[in-house]
Order: sequence, then C-alpha cells, then structure tokens
Amino acid sequence: MLVAGLGAGLQGCGTPGAPMPPSLNLPDRVEDLAAVRAGNQVSLTWTMPKKNTDKLLLKGNARVRVCRNLNNAACDTVGDLSMAPGATGKFTDTLTPALTAGAPRPLSYYVELKNQNGRSAGFSNAAVVLAGEAPAPVAGLAAEVHKAGVVVRWTPDSENAAIRLHRTLLTPPVAKPKEGLLAPPPEPVEQNLLVDAGATAGHALDKEIRFGETYEYRAQRVARVSMDGKMLELAGEISAPVRVEAKDVFPPAVPTGLAAVATAGGNGAETAIDLSWQPGTEADLAGYAVYRREGATAWVRISTAQPVISPAFHDAQVQAGHSYSYAVSAIDQGGHESARSEETHETVPAP
Repeated sequence: MLVAGLGAGLQGCGTPGAPMPPSLNLPDRVEDLAAVRAGNQVSLTWTMPKKNTDKLLLKGNARVRVCRNLNNAACDTVGDLSMAPGATGKFTDTLTPALTAGAPRPLSYYVELKNQNGRSAGFSNAAVVLAGEAPAPVAGLAAEVHKAGVVVRWTPDSENAAIRLHRTLLTPPVAKPKEGLLAPPPEPVEQNLLVDAGATAGHALDKEIRFGETYEYRAQRVARVSMDGKMLELAGEISAPVRVEAKDVFPPAVPTGLAAVATAGGNGAETAIDLSWQPGTEADLAGYAVYRREGATAWVRISTAQPVISPAFHDAQVQAGHSYSYAVSAIDQGGHESARSEETHETVPAP
C-alpha cells in the first residue's frame, strides 16, 4: 500500500501545468521624467527602461510618445521618437505663443512607451513646468575678479524675479587631486547659483571661486510661483556667456597692531628693538617684510629677501640714543606685497 501510494505521487509530479500566456512585451513605464523651461523652450530628459512589464529584457527600439497637458485637458502629442532600451532620452519642446503668454499656470509633460503593436503600459510620471509669460532675458552680463571673489553684473530692472547664475569651470583638473584631510574637495564643473535677495541691484559676488581657474557665467531671470504647496519656477532665456580668468593679483591685507620695544645695552645686554604685530589670516600668506628709517630718510627694507614667517622681528642693528621708525608689509605666495602698515616709533635709551 505504501509503495503504491508513492508511485502515484511520482506520476502526479510529472503532470504538466497550465500553459503561461505569451508576453505582451510592454516596455516598463518611465519613472524619472524631468522638465526644465528656459524662455519658450522646455527640455525633457528621462531614462529608457531596459525591461518590459514581465521583467524580461527588451529587444529592439521602443516607440516614444511625448505629450503635454494643460489644465487637465487631453495630453497633446508634441513628439514621436524611437529609442533603444537603457538609452538617455532627450527632447526639446518649443512652446506656442499661447503658452508663453498670460499668467503662470502648470503645464505637465509625459512620455508613453509603446511596443511594436502600439500598446503601452501607461504614462510616465508627470514633469511639471509653468506656462505663461517668462521673465525678460538678462542683459549686460559682465564679470570681473576681486579679492573676495568674482563680481557678476547685469542690467537691473524692476521685475520681481531672482537671477540664476550658471557657472561652468573651464579648467577642470586633469591630474589626480591632492589627497589627505587638508586637501580641498574637487570643484564641480557645473554650478547653479540663485541670487534671490538683491537681484534687482544688478550684481552679485561669487565667493566660491578658486584663483588660478577660468570660469564661464550665464544668467537667466527666474520667477518663483507657489502652486498646490509646491514651488515652481518660470525661467527666462539663458544669456550669452561671459568668461573670466580668476588670476590672483591681489596683495594680502596690510598688517596691523605694529608695536616696538627697545632694549638698552650694557651689563651684557644687547642693544636692540623688538617688533611684533597681528598675524595675517590669508591662506596664501608667505610672510612679511620689515622696513626702517631714521628721521626723514627713505625707508629701507631691513629683513632678508625671503619673507619673515612669524609676526615678529628682532632688530639688533640700532644704536643707543637714536630714534627709529618701523613699518611692516605682508607678502603672499605669488610675491604680491601689501602696502606698508602704519609706522611705529621707538628710541633706544642710553645704557
């Protein structure tokens, strides 16, 4: 009885199951559609799926329908493409005059992928921009290097719009960057800087530049509108670029707090004047130069050709009963020297 039951069970395991339905080969939905409007153009980007809805690899290109939807109306087709699985999708839509006029209002974009039979798994996520009249283009863009960074200027107007600066690093590092805890992080090639407060003033300071690099700036006005709890942007055209080479031709700050204390000779003591001042804080500070004069004579540098590293100096080339004036300048690693500090005076007493 036991053997017969076992035999029956083995026969049952060999019975074929119900046939599986054939795959419809529907491409998976796009889930990362993004849209950016600049002027009268909307740029769309997305990633094509590599598999179909049955989790099988897609074979051959998929048809891509791009459409836009205003005020929950029908999704109007604006583009038809053919793209390979896994490719990066790109499409630029030029808005009609009706969509570039009037008050800001949401405009939604979708992509729909279809198989060879024209069937689809549905629309992608919505990528929303604002239709309506865009802010005016930025005019008069210019950039110049200052000690504190790059000052970017443009022609101001009365529009209540922010300014977005698009900064591109034109001299990215080609060698392996320095390593270690003190090494600066690599600088991004592309940076977007939003000038919100003071945009109507017509200028902004970019403090995040690095001297020795070359940058390119573009600018556009951006109106920011809150809709349904979300902050949306309506951006104008991007301006023509301006290029600036960030050369460090600026000397360090002038030293402050210079003081002098004389020591009289005699009883084995050295006749000398000791100087001290507040240390500089610049990252590229190399040191200091010390100057002296007696009476109305010309200033003479009494420190060595190499900068004095510490904010102090010992002058032993003085004489008892004589009065001296001193001043100090700062020197950076590029050899740029600041103006001399306020002078200080000291008289060496007789021993």
